[in-house]
Amino acid sequence: MPSASLPTVIITGASSGVGLAASKALADRGWRVVMACRNLVRAAEAADEVGIPQCSRILLPLDLGSLESVRIFVRSFRKMDLPLDALVVNAAVYLPLLKQPRRSPEGYELTVATNHLGHFLLSRSLLPDLEKSKRHPRLITLGTVTANSEEFGGKIPIPAPANLGDLSGLEAGFRDPVAMIDGRPFRAGKAYKDSKLCNMITSRALHQRYHGSSGIVFSSLYPGCVADTALFRATPPLFQKIFPWFQRNITKGYVSQELAGGRSQHAIRSMNQRDNLHVVRQQWLVMRDIVLPALADFSTMDFLQGVHLRSRAYVSHVQRILSAIRSCTQDICALHRAM
Repeated sequence: MPSASLPTVIITGASSGVGLAASKALADRGWRVVMACRNLVRAAEAADEVGIPQCSRILLPLDLGSLESVRIFVRSFRKMDLPLDALVVNAAVYLPLLKQPRRSPEGYELTVATNHLGHFLLSRSLLPDLEKSKRHPRLITLGTVTANSEEFGGKIPIPAPANLGDLSGLEAGFRDPVAMIDGRPFRAGKAYKDSKLCNMITSRALHQRYHGSSGIVFSSLYPGCVADTALFRATPPLFQKIFPWFQRNITKGYVSQELAGGRSQHAIRSMNQRDNLHVVRQQWLVMRDIVLPALADFSTMDFLQGVHLRSRAYVSHVQRILSAIRSCTQDICALHRAM
């Protein structure tokens, strides 16, 4: 039975890309990572390759395209009797070349079913588990600028900007022949953008509805353009070569998987640094109330001439100064390493 003392995070899509990098970054900082993935063999191989210790990881099967798989995952996690301190909504599928929609086992268009509906059910189901956390629980949603109409990437009309319309597709049941949230004809690339827009809207709505009563912080994070992940495996080969180059050299928006994973783990752990910020404040008070007054006791000329060099008062003051500086430096350095 895994120890219940470690902070625990569930990361969907943890077998590659940002999810894998975030898993590694959190495991390195003492977290237990539940890697929720469709292919556990691939997940185990990836975890071994990047050096996530077996004692820091738990692999659980999850196919977000199947609502029944989500329910089974939640039951499996609860059987382990572990705390849940953070949930990272990361996994996604992007199938821009499809001409006709694929369907989930429940009959919903597969991109929206995987990226949004599955994550919505997972998030809603695990809220009671997060609420029990003693470590400032968080639910982090990985977003994208392509779903944000305020960003340049969200204005690009290829094939169309994200637009949920009046949600008529959902109102109609979102089953065949309906394949788009706005009820319009199917466009695979837009289905991805719409699903990510739903993710970000849901994050904001959950925070407004549940943060006050539960203490859970819900936030959406865009870690940068990670242009070379498995998310793009279903795009044309030429795109897979040009897109990373374009992001590196033209837009300058490219970030590595490791950097994006590091940003994700920092967002997860930032609330858990609240107590450390209190330590820094206390050390500043020590500096203000002890160190600075001690320094003020000496004039520059007295110090340079060494008038009080041998006096007990001088030695006492110097010891107080050095002790306070040493204490402040150690605490602030420890906080920096923890961050």
